[in-house]
Amino acid sequence: MSYSSSVLALLKRIGAEEGDLLRVRSTDREYLGVLMPHHDFSGPDILVVKLKSGYNVGIELRECTEVDVVRKAAKREKRSVAPKIDHVVKKDVAVIGTGGTIASYVDYRTGAVHPAMSASDLVLAVPEIADPCNVKAEALFSIFSENMRVEHWQRLACRVYERIEEGVEGCIVPHGTDTMGYTSAALSFMLEDLPRPVVVVGAQRSSDRPSSDAYTNLLAATRFVVESDAAETFLLMHESPSDLTALVHRGTRARKMHTSRRDAFKSINAQPVARIHFEGGIEYLDQYEKKSGKKPRLRIEMEDNVALVHFYPGMRADLFKEVMLNHRGVVIAGSGLGHVSDDMVRSVKKAVESGVAVVMTSQCLSGHVNLNVYDTGRDLQSAGVIPGGDMLPETAYIKLMWSLAQAGSEKELSEMMQKDLRGELSERRELDG
Repeated sequence: MSYSSSVLALLKRIGAEEGDLLRVRSTDREYLGVLMPHHDFSGPDILVVKLKSGYNVGIELRECTEVDVVRKAAKREKRSVAPKIDHVVKKDVAVIGTGGTIASYVDYRTGAVHPAMSASDLVLAVPEIADPCNVKAEALFSIFSENMRVEHWQRLACRVYERIEEGVEGCIVPHGTDTMGYTSAALSFMLEDLPRPVVVVGAQRSSDRPSSDAYTNLLAATRFVVESDAAETFLLMHESPSDLTALVHRGTRARKMHTSRRDAFKSINAQPVARIHFEGGIEYLDQYEKKSGKKPRLRIEMEDNVALVHFYPGMRADLFKEVMLNHRGVVIAGSGLGHVSDDMVRSVKKAVESGVAVVMTSQCLSGHVNLNVYDTGRDLQSAGVIPGGDMLPETAYIKLMWSLAQAGSEKELSEMMQKDLRGELSERRELDG
């Protein structure tokens, strides 16, 4: 379905084209928005415009409706899908797409957001990333982040490893924000002794929206890979709602703290590693591993039969016990210092005696687990629970999956979970304030 003949005649008369900024006045409302392609599910007399907020709205055109062109769309120069490679001046940077909002586009036939399906989709979304480097882009997956599984993390880690071995300056991984922290943690553990950086980057708003952060985040990630001397797995997102700076978080410390804000991600129990100024310059905020000539190690083995359980008052111990006994490992996000109810402690003890590895974290997020303060904590220790320190519950979940596949004994597993391997644990406690 397309616009009616009367609407098409109106658009032709005022010289309006898709992308132009229009002012639409009705008897009681005025809209200022960008003219969008007609939506198949809209009526033929419904004009579709994108408002400054980034949302599309359909406006019924009547005889009294006035439509004017406020500003013609800028003619954007089309960039080549395959930029000229300059190995003498520019460094090679791998962009390995997985999908998500950052690499998405809007299908105006249905109004749905779709992930990029090819390498060219990735580069064309932000062609300026090819200015400071030679882009080696590929779409490894084209899925939304809630569909990521262990096998995706493993394939992604293998591809990153291959690219690093080929000699790229670093890898950028565009990723959906909802589970981006899980993926950055998984890559952190699977990729050991990295000589070059891996930057997982996302966007809260797709590139067709005026308020999109896809452009600035991708460009900042590219600059960090090329200009920085850091070599770890990182996560990069906006620092504030404004287009001023981005923060580079350690891959095991970042958590999404807001559903939609551009500055949704925060470093928990740690400082961000760096601040990227969009106008130029990198400000370092914490220590980090530096680029080197080390040979990376790929350790992708993971035990996927692990559960992450959030304790709550009134939780049924029998159901909890059933969940625990059906898994090789369980991470509990306990209350406060790392607690569960008395009847849950008994279920935990039986699970540990059955060979289940149980790790305690805190749903408070900030601060350390301490099982020495109250009787419940001491009972959990006696039951064989492994304290998770100040690890994020999701990081502990990823680390337990990985450690179960690496450790040769219960003792080694306990030692691995309580040792800082990738910056996920603080060796000493720092007071806030």
